[in-house]
Amino acid sequence: MITSTKGENESMDMVNGNPELSNGTSGNPTQAPGQPATVSATAAASGGLNAGNFVESDIDNELFRFNNEDAPLMNLMLRAKRVKVNSPEVDHYMIDEPGASVVTIEACGGGNKLQASLPLAINDQMTPRANCTLLVNGIDGYDEKGEKTPGKSLMLYVTGRDSTTGDPVVRAVNGPRANTGDECCQLPMIPAGTTIIILANSLYETQKEVDPDLIIPSPTRIYLQKRGMNQVVSDYFESQRKRIPFSKSMIAEQAIANFKVRGNRTLWAGRAGKFKLSVDKMGLQTVYTTEGVRWQIKREMQAPGEWAVEHMIALAKMFFTGEDVPRSAILLAGKNLLEAIQRIDYSKHHEIQITTKTNSLGWVVTNFHTVFGDIEIKREPTLDSLGWSNSGALLGENRLVHYVYSSEHTFADRVGGEEATRSGVLIWDALALKGSCHIWIDGEGGGAIGGTTRWSLWEKETAPTDIYDGARFYLVKDCPGISSSAKSGQMWQVSVDGDSATWKKLTGQLN
Repeated sequence: MITSTKGENESMDMVNGNPELSNGTSGNPTQAPGQPATVSATAAASGGLNAGNFVESDIDNELFRFNNEDAPLMNLMLRAKRVKVNSPEVDHYMIDEPGASVVTIEACGGGNKLQASLPLAINDQMTPRANCTLLVNGIDGYDEKGEKTPGKSLMLYVTGRDSTTGDPVVRAVNGPRANTGDECCQLPMIPAGTTIIILANSLYETQKEVDPDLIIPSPTRIYLQKRGMNQVVSDYFESQRKRIPFSKSMIAEQAIANFKVRGNRTLWAGRAGKFKLSVDKMGLQTVYTTEGVRWQIKREMQAPGEWAVEHMIALAKMFFTGEDVPRSAILLAGKNLLEAIQRIDYSKHHEIQITTKTNSLGWVVTNFHTVFGDIEIKREPTLDSLGWSNSGALLGENRLVHYVYSSEHTFADRVGGEEATRSGVLIWDALALKGSCHIWIDGEGGGAIGGTTRWSLWEKETAPTDIYDGARFYLVKDCPGISSSAKSGQMWQVSVDGDSATWKKLTGQLN
């Protein structure tokens, strides 16, 4: 039997995995005869370095790309109306349109009266002015002969104001008459809870003076928050050849990406604040924090357990048919809300159009088309990081204001006493909402936050039992359990007194 001593010698030349190196022509140990040219063998022959230090790692260049999809709300702000201000404190005015109707709080009229005080809530008493005409919903008017005209509403005329109660004094324009030829009409009974629509004034032939309308804007104080991002790069770091080719631009890009994402969280959930801070060498300094959009929205809709086409249509109706009508609607949604909307069964609604398009901001969005208007749906990753994955905000794109005290600018300074450069970005601004169209869709549970009104979608024929005083419900279908007149598309509110519940239909601005 012949054995190979050469194989035995080669195996003995390996000590702890390192090959025995032979001398080359110059006498240096640079040769490893009989060894294959593999990564492991070459790394071991070069001094015991592991393969990870022998091989140069590749880099995913996309990892260093700035992604504007991470901060949709901030991109909306940058496209919004820009207002340059001279103070970090801004009085933000939101002038509402006058109310279109009032509601009586007590019954009035009847008993052959020619005129009577119209009992209204204190906040509504001054709305109907002298010489104003009013249309009474649900009360039939009369013709010239004093005959009732079913379906044609009663109209009132405001003659003045009750000096004792402050209520407007009204007379009927087309009321019943004691006799066919009577000049004056009698005032029929008007029950409590009757909705009165405000029409134009009507002047007598020589009249030119009327009560003026005084509109007093009510401002909201907005604080502009100063945000900054710094990076410090030493001269030694910048001059070194690095295994991963970091550069100032790459570091800055990542810092700016982080700066933008954190700023986007602030735009959503920051709380307004103003306080003093003692700073070395500078004394007392004022710090401002801005109010997030989440807390600026005054209308909330409780998300249904399972979304349907009817719910989306109801949402579009509430958004586009108020007194504040925006030009467009964009829904920034958390991932769970987005999934729930995506899973809606559209098979019974072939008229509904769901398309994908690129909007004016350059985003690829899902477009939900209804007769009321289109809703563009976009995922907002920041809502997920804030714990609001089941929620979203329906915003009017042209109802955003970007207040700027100091425009975004960059700087680069040498660090005092150090061989390093400090560079960064500074911005002093705030995002504010105008109008009352915006809606927060709450899918996290819990009650409405202070200063807002909330409603729930109701799609049963029986009345809700889980109610509280002032709870509002939008009826997706007819609900005889509430009232025989409770129809689909209406908003109803319940008043709870002990074990009894009283329902009333809401009209006008459904806020």
